[in-house]
Amino acid sequence: MIIRSICFSGILLCTNPAFADQLNLNDAINLSSATQPPASNSSAVVPIHASMTDHLTLEQVVKLAAQHAPQVQAERYRQEAATADSDRAGRLPDPQLQFGTQNLDMQGSGAFNPNADAMTMRFVGVSQDIPSSAARAAEQAKAHANQGAAAADTQEARFRAKRDAATAWVDLWAAQRAETLLMHLLDQNQVAIDVARARLTGANGTVTDVLAARAASVELDNQLEAIRGAEQEAYAALARWVGPAIGHVSLSAPPDFSQLPVPETRLLQKLDIQAPLLSWASRVSIAEADLQRAKASKQPDWTVGFSYGLRAPGLPALGTFQIGMRLPLFADHRENRDIDGRHADLEAVRADREDARRAQTEIVERSLARWQSLSAQVLRDESTLLPLASDRTRTALAAYRGGGSLEPWLVARSAEIGENLSYINMLAARARAWTELAYLIPENLQ
Repeated sequence: MIIRSICFSGILLCTNPAFADQLNLNDAINLSSATQPPASNSSAVVPIHASMTDHLTLEQVVKLAAQHAPQVQAERYRQEAATADSDRAGRLPDPQLQFGTQNLDMQGSGAFNPNADAMTMRFVGVSQDIPSSAARAAEQAKAHANQGAAAADTQEARFRAKRDAATAWVDLWAAQRAETLLMHLLDQNQVAIDVARARLTGANGTVTDVLAARAASVELDNQLEAIRGAEQEAYAALARWVGPAIGHVSLSAPPDFSQLPVPETRLLQKLDIQAPLLSWASRVSIAEADLQRAKASKQPDWTVGFSYGLRAPGLPALGTFQIGMRLPLFADHRENRDIDGRHADLEAVRADREDARRAQTEIVERSLARWQSLSAQVLRDESTLLPLASDRTRTALAAYRGGGSLEPWLVARSAEIGENLSYINMLAARARAWTELAYLIPENLQ
């Protein structure tokens, strides 16, 4: 008798016999983020609406996760912070107020007397640091790049939330589908038990056949119990995305997992607009801004100031106007070394970006290959293998009812259960591969 065991990886059932340009991307990313609800609306998972309690669709779960997942909310707050930083970047620093006493006698009879010496002066003034225009432009460029990176991180967080929420939905759908398939097999088990008992009563059967038929029924009950446990786990995972009020909701029919919402060629040709790679254009821009700032350090920064001083009574007040300039006199040992370092950083980021593109290409190609292979297997199971397994079981049971042996039915029955579970396993695996690909490109960039 063939024994098949059910194992769970995640909630997956299995059987064991064997960038486009930076500005364009940033505009698109910011446009998509602007259409989302403000981060301050909620940082908690929003319970499902009453209209969802009867039949929960995959799209509903994905939308809830993309809008309300805590990780998405966190990235939106970081995006708000980056926007605020961008608004103040490149502005002049605050002026400085200066006041005090100059040339105060510290010794003699006039010590610490501000009127004892004609040179003693109490003054008040203001000064202003003026960084070079190149330095301010570099600061603005980096702030804008940071803003783009934050928006890209928000998109990546939305992608992860969509993918993980969809996976949770698929886990529950697969468990419910497996339970439905095995429930259809219960009646035939009872028929086998009844036939075995009838043959035993008529002296044409054996106690062994009755016990074997009952054992097969108990085995199927155990498999159903394992599936129901997997279903409970799937509900717990799904509640993370739609809220604890989900209860034991029924799921609507799944989308067509044999068709991708984005053409395969576009997935391979448009790597830079996929969510995991969106931030790389901004990372390059940040490194370029750092290099720009290092080059700007060779241009002098300025300081201007004015102060008004009062001297002893009877002496005229004095005014002071000052201009200061930073002198980069040792550029070979300071500024030039900084430029070399930032240039190396830029090349490193570019190399990392190319490595990330190659890695993403591998991920997409692997996911596509897995999805295509599983689609072919699912089609083959639906058209050939499952009908054959069912016919074999029915034929073996009919033969047993006609006086044949029970063993062929037990073997066929175990094989049919295994084929059904393997089929569900492939359905879930294909759906997971589909979710890995379906949400790679944000909606506004498709």
